[in-house]
Amino acid sequence: MKTIHTRQDLIDVIQEYGFVPLFSSCIKGYSVEENVDPQVWFTDQEGPWEWKGQLAVEKICAYGKFFRKGAGFVSLQWWPDFVNYRRDGYDFDARCDEGLAKYADQSIYNEVVKHKAIQTKELKALCGYTKDGFKGFDTNIVRLQMQTYLVIRDFPYALDKNGNPYGWGVSEYTTPELHIGRRLTRSAYKRDPRESFERMVSFLQKKLPDVPEAQIRKFLKI
Repeated sequence: MKTIHTRQDLIDVIQEYGFVPLFSSCIKGYSVEENVDPQVWFTDQEGPWEWKGQLAVEKICAYGKFFRKGAGFVSLQWWPDFVNYRRDGYDFDARCDEGLAKYADQSIYNEVVKHKAIQTKELKALCGYTKDGFKGFDTNIVRLQMQTYLVIRDFPYALDKNGNPYGWGVSEYTTPELHIGRRLTRSAYKRDPRESFERMVSFLQKKLPDVPEAQIRKFLKI
């Protein structure tokens, strides 16, 4: 993976490798964090932390916590197979009908669909994750992203009294069907989920020939 100096470098890496974690993962040396110019990694210059929201908003790729519960990018070229494998043949409604979706996940998912896009604080409040309420929001929201039922659409900033942004951007969730498009998101449904998985493994094996196959499979598995 080439060193990432610019926003375009990040886009190029995502397009080339298809599946790119933001932070270090189970494949050593294969992440944005490990291949970024230090001058744009959490400095006063704009870097991947800012670009990730831009790329999500512009629908250049899908962004969310996809890899071993860690954040990362999936190119639109590989998004359909990624979805097909991770959902294992189930739309969210079908997963509910089969009794495979936790009640907490249904509550979160339904609120996101109802609002089309919603930020973390409001979503937690609507679903009862208050100081004296339910626990485990982070676990549940990550599971929904790992299963590709939710993605992060943007990272809006809070504004001060003068209208200036401050602090860290807040995750805004939506469904990939609403954000990226239903047709593209579900376009690999005709394949067996196992076929989609093997296609992704084969692709990354060619891109990462020195990485053991077992590590690639571990990286891609839910």
